[in-house]
Amino acid sequence: MSTIPFFDSVGSPLLVLFFALMLFLQWRRPLRLLHFKPLRRVVRNIGFALPAFVMLRLALLPIPLLAARWAHDHQVGFLNWLLPSTSIGVWVGGILGFLAFDYAYYWWHYATHKVPLLWRFHTVHHTDLDMDVSTAVRFHVGELLLSVGFRVLLILVLGISFWSAILYEMFFDTAAQFHHANWRLPRKVEQLINFLFVTPRMHGIHHSIVRDEFNSNWGTLFSVWDRLHGTHRMDIPQEDVTLGVPAFREESELTIGHLFRMPFEKQRDWKLPNGVEPVSRRQSPTATSVNTATEE
Repeated sequence: MSTIPFFDSVGSPLLVLFFALMLFLQWRRPLRLLHFKPLRRVVRNIGFALPAFVMLRLALLPIPLLAARWAHDHQVGFLNWLLPSTSIGVWVGGILGFLAFDYAYYWWHYATHKVPLLWRFHTVHHTDLDMDVSTAVRFHVGELLLSVGFRVLLILVLGISFWSAILYEMFFDTAAQFHHANWRLPRKVEQLINFLFVTPRMHGIHHSIVRDEFNSNWGTLFSVWDRLHGTHRMDIPQEDVTLGVPAFREESELTIGHLFRMPFEKQRDWKLPNGVEPVSRRQSPTATSVNTATEE
């Protein structure tokens, strides 16, 4: 497992190309007005993510894949117990494992918001005051380390196959880039895509500083889990969404060093610097933007 040929030779180059494509498309057709210089944000987000990239390749990917191979060899997990070792059984198990992985990630994402320890790390991702494809890599290395244990446990309990796991990781990363991208798709096209998949407008609402909007749209790849649990929202226009975390409204505060330290500092309340909890513009139609940072 020192090398993962399919991921290293096929997956990684495709993900880099897709990232570049999203950069181009969001530049040509932006979905939301950006408040800060995009190049500086992209460089900061990528620079902050470099340790996470190393962790992805050294631990986040290989350890779950080793667990998947071990589970198969020792017939561990529900799918290995329930399905026959025939070609049809392998295909059915692969599809079910892929879907189960994404459904489990719906709940993992929910947990990163509701479990205080996990939120300490996940809040770093949400502090981005603008959102584009580079936000998809703005994850604290500590959050990724914690997710390794979740992935391994999920694979061992369900018996998810090696190929289901590696294909899901590729689709997971591609989906994250897509739904974080600041790309304005034609509304009817996005509605059609959103019937099955998470889209930029859908995930943009999740990054709102308004609590009711923030507590929605937990899905990563498929939007059907949010529909199933009644957490799907597409009713907030993007121009009415203010992105970020209420307590962090100054870009100058969100340096790479501070982002690394943030999980280990005293946590701030879900309130603006003036002590007020933000509300939807639809609830307060006379309100001005709650983004108090200086626009550039």
